[in-house]
Amino acid sequence: MNKLVPPMSSLSLKLPTAGGGLETYRLAASRTFPARLEGTLNRIAFSAAHVVADPRADVDPWLTAAVDWDRTIAFREHVWDLGLGVAEAMDTAQRGMGLDWNTSLELIRRSVNAAKAKDNALVFSGAGTDHLAVEDAKTLDDVIRAYEEQIAAIEKVGGRIILMCSRALAKLGRSAGDYAKVYDRVLSQVREPVIIHWLGDMFDPSLTGYWGTSDLGKAMDTAVGIINAHAAKVDGVKVSLLDKQREIDMRRRLDSKVKMYTGDDFNYAELIAGDEQGFSHALLGIFDAIAPAASYALSRLAAGDEAGFHDVLGPTVPLSRHIFKAPTRFYKTGIVFMAYLNGHQDHFTMVGGQESARSTLHLAELFRLADAAGLLANPELATRRMKTVLATRGIDT
Repeated sequence: MNKLVPPMSSLSLKLPTAGGGLETYRLAASRTFPARLEGTLNRIAFSAAHVVADPRADVDPWLTAAVDWDRTIAFREHVWDLGLGVAEAMDTAQRGMGLDWNTSLELIRRSVNAAKAKDNALVFSGAGTDHLAVEDAKTLDDVIRAYEEQIAAIEKVGGRIILMCSRALAKLGRSAGDYAKVYDRVLSQVREPVIIHWLGDMFDPSLTGYWGTSDLGKAMDTAVGIINAHAAKVDGVKVSLLDKQREIDMRRRLDSKVKMYTGDDFNYAELIAGDEQGFSHALLGIFDAIAPAASYALSRLAAGDEAGFHDVLGPTVPLSRHIFKAPTRFYKTGIVFMAYLNGHQDHFTMVGGQESARSTLHLAELFRLADAAGLLANPELATRRMKTVLATRGIDT
């Protein structure tokens, strides 16, 4: 039987290969996705959005975050146009990994205002304890006060809350009871239902042992117990463990009023599609990089075209698995590189100098996978920019 050969583009460039060689890579024929949502959605989908650094700012990038506010907000408007929500000031925005609390609050304020101007577009924002240095956190009450301070600041500017994990709580919390004390106090005070974020230690090693144990089964028991006890105060829970079965198990245990938002950047397509017992909504870093494809795929799912949903979203999964490969915490580099390739910013510079966190080989493979999934919005521009980055890394193509 003859194999179908995918159509090819006339564009090509030389890309590095393992072992120090170069290969001529010819791009596939591009796919085109709508720039705005067409139709409706039957899943709530957030993109955890990145920040655009200001490469002209006179700062030391390892020490001070300089943000290009206009480009950063323009990217959020792009996400909203596609019918997706924005999860603001999360780990994708390098929160606590280059972006400090004061800059995060300014980002949240600007995003909330921009969302209001965009017909009250959907935005939830991360509240944590990152302004409290871990070494300065001595008691659980210190953690509670830190959460309260950030929640109050976000609510004051009109924001909705994503309750992020706390490094200070991971240090001090020794038992399920310790976590229950903190979450009981914090959830009792929020103005509107929140999204609780469970971020695995593959994303942030400082969160090892969250919920008071390194046993994920026991940790889930604690998390489910706390969430279900406060179901009226919890819109949903985002789980970022890169373990689809644990997410499914947790989804089936949640109070019926509580949504599951998949944070599984390895298995999101099948988790969003769901099964006979339910499905996951989405709050994903990868949706920053693939927003137009994600929007179109979700619209096909809502229209009853599950095959069309998988046809579009399925090919994005290998790219996501590559971007989020270990060390997973460096995934932001791939997210921003995709934004650069697709013209959402004019440079490949990141807060904290994190553009250096992945190898040239990693970026070359990202380019191949993005092309194969039809995710290069302007292949000519992307090819030109890939060549520019390679040249700065000593590879003249």
